[in-house]
Amino acid sequence: MAVSGGPDSLALLLLAQAGLAGQVEAATVDHGLRAESPGEAAMVAEICRRLGVSHETLTVTVPEGNVQDRARSVRYAALAGWCARRGLAALATGHQLDDQAETLVMRLNRGSGLAGLAGVRARGSVPESRIVLLRPLLGWRRAELEAIVAGAEIDPARDPSNDDPSFDRVAVRKALAAADWLDPEALARSAAHLGEAESYLDASIEAAWNERVSRDEAGLRFAPGPSDFEAGELARRIIVALGGEARRGDVAALVARLRRGENASLGGVLARPMGETWLFTAEPPRNLKATSART
Repeated sequence: MAVSGGPDSLALLLLAQAGLAGQVEAATVDHGLRAESPGEAAMVAEICRRLGVSHETLTVTVPEGNVQDRARSVRYAALAGWCARRGLAALATGHQLDDQAETLVMRLNRGSGLAGLAGVRARGSVPESRIVLLRPLLGWRRAELEAIVAGAEIDPARDPSNDDPSFDRVAVRKALAAADWLDPEALARSAAHLGEAESYLDASIEAAWNERVSRDEAGLRFAPGPSDFEAGELARRIIVALGGEARRGDVAALVARLRRGENASLGGVLARPMGETWLFTAEPPRNLKATSART
């Protein structure tokens, strides 16, 4: 499990050791962004020693750029490597119910689609790996987890960035705390319902792929149905399968052109209406003749 030294992850450590004694290991990622971080990692190591839990500190370097995004990326990469090296079945993190509510509000404010509004899942995979990612605390409130840590007479680490309103999540957290008419538990339930809807939709799109998309010597052939949403999702998957990338808004414009009987290209993929089907092929290299002539 990932244990930063904050109250959520320390509560995860205590609960996991109480329920799965001898079956858990812990790692702390030191991002090197604060002078206090080595001491916090040492604090977690000492708590783990007292509990009889194997612990390792993973030191990483965060590249320049968006600090929170880059730190998250290198953190998960380090934890994935640790899990693989230790032969661990899964990685558990301390995300809890209030985190889920904050995530939903943040993504609503950004105009996210269904995938974004589904929030974080109780089970997934570590980014860029096949390692199972578990979030067993999504039903727990932040205050409940802090009470568990206090009851164990542990003083958790406090990251000052968690109180910096210049970060979107902190600003949303403070806004939710001030809006007592908003119920974080109801927001988290909504995220869970949206997650179920996305899972059902994913299964439906997979079934449509098997029914409507085929490969022949010319490329990938798609027999579209009446739904523009389904057509867009499948067209986007086809583009990815052919090595391209595309945003959903751009794919919607591509589908509209194909519906009108016009050719379209996107993400290095050419799409052409061919009677009842649309044919998708990788675009040929540009300026091939000119390049050959120069060589």
